[in-house]
Amino acid sequence: MQLSSLLERFNEPETLKMAKLGRELRSKGIDVIDLSLGEPDFDTPDHIKEAAIQAIKDNWSHYTPVAGYLDLREAICTKLKRDNDLDYKPENIIASTGAKQSLANTIFA
Repeated sequence: MQLSSLLERFNEPETLKMAKLGRELRSKGIDVIDLSLGEPDFDTPDHIKEAAIQAIKDNWSHYTPVAGYLDLREAICTKLKRDNDLDYKPENIIASTGAKQSLANTIFA
């Protein structure tokens, strides 16, 4: 079977290469601050797991708006005001699926 030549252009993402290199250096005893993947260094707290399970049961399983749900963006504004004394409006906030997606959206805009 012959696949599209476009598939031959895909390489391992640089972030995964960086994470692999960080693990290799760490295994050699080198102190590494790994900023590659952006994953937390702790397990998901139980109350968040329970909320995610409930969201699935409530059928919150469809694509979100590109900027994120309005109620989430409003909650982010509330948090920023409460904890950081910053004033933002929901239209100034984007809750995306991650940094790569936000960068891609920015570049395409």
